[in-house]
Amino acid sequence: MRIILKTLIVVFFFVAGKTCAQDLVYTPKNPAFGGNPYNFSWLMSSAQAQNDITESRDDLYSGYNRDPLADFSESLNRQILSQLSRQIVSKQFGEDAIQAGTYTLGNYQIEIGDQSDGLNITIVDSSTGTQTTVEVPYF
Repeated sequence: MRIILKTLIVVFFFVAGKTCAQDLVYTPKNPAFGGNPYNFSWLMSSAQAQNDITESRDDLYSGYNRDPLADFSESLNRQILSQLSRQIVSKQFGEDAIQAGTYTLGNYQIEIGDQSDGLNITIVDSSTGTQTTVEVPYF
């Protein structure tokens, strides 16, 4: 019985030692990285098929046709809203208090209500009519 077991073990090692392997070679698809140059048209057509952005000549230069007064107004509104958010955070976590009421900042009407479970902030954009409500709980 022991001889058969030893024989099987020896045969197993010889059979296992006969396995062969080959080198793995990576070849890139993109011709810019050494791939086949004939893949370029396939890669380009795939990229164009996935691109859903359409650009017109007017869109390319739209950033240069902005009104400086409108930019100033947007910047001012952004700074005031940022200051308001800092005041809300300091009220919740600090000693300064923001007064409940209605504030108008440019196109935005901000209504702040002090409730028993937290602060309720409603922001209405009068130009588009969209409304956002933020509830900040007390801790």
